[in-house]
Amino acid sequence: MTNPPICNYEGSDYQQAFWEQGGRAYEDQAEAIALKKLLSKSGKLMLELGAGAGRNTPRYAGFERIVVLDYSTTQLAQAQERLGKSDKYIYVAADVYRLPFLKGIFDSATMIRVLHHMADAPKALSQIRKVLQPNAIFILEFANKLNLKSILRYLFRRQTWSPFTLEPVEFVKLNFDFHPQAIRNWLGELGFSIEKIRTVSHFRLGLLKRIIPAKLLAWFDGLIQPTGAFIQLSPSVFVKAKT
Repeated sequence: MTNPPICNYEGSDYQQAFWEQGGRAYEDQAEAIALKKLLSKSGKLMLELGAGAGRNTPRYAGFERIVVLDYSTTQLAQAQERLGKSDKYIYVAADVYRLPFLKGIFDSATMIRVLHHMADAPKALSQIRKVLQPNAIFILEFANKLNLKSILRYLFRRQTWSPFTLEPVEFVKLNFDFHPQAIRNWLGELGFSIEKIRTVSHFRLGLLKRIIPAKLLAWFDGLIQPTGAFIQLSPSVFVKAKT
């Protein structure tokens, strides 16, 4: 696949519709906990891939400069409105499959809630590997095919695809779930070593989110996130890898 299709958020109100009005305060806070535990506290030049409207960017405050990258200029304009025009931020509209950077320029990178839109995930990961320095840290989030809900649905014949096989599943156009072992295999083939894994959003259930305050639910999530080192059954998985 030489030119994988792109999931384009151009003209989208994703930040407002999905995060601010979509009842996802719990997921946002749970992800913040994972990032705080996995990411280096400081660095010189970070690459934030699929930054969108800059939801996570303030969480990288310890880095001297951050390249805020997204395919959508609409999302980047929203990010700039949120973050400002400080020299700390470099806004870049680019395709993850064709990153416009020199090799080995970044000491850290994050890609959160982006890989699930990648029709050719290994190609995207190989591009990221090329622009990272030796001993750089890469924080990757992916949608987990082997989540508990999918396992139960499969066992009770409520879905046709198996959560146990390694190939990605495209459950909606350009929305993919990945098996944790497949992610480990791809990262290993590219020369990454996996340092930590945290499972995230264990309580992504409408009823729980309605009856338990988001902050408390995220706190409980943070307590069990380290179990990702042993088993990954949550809908979202965060990986800390090193070049």
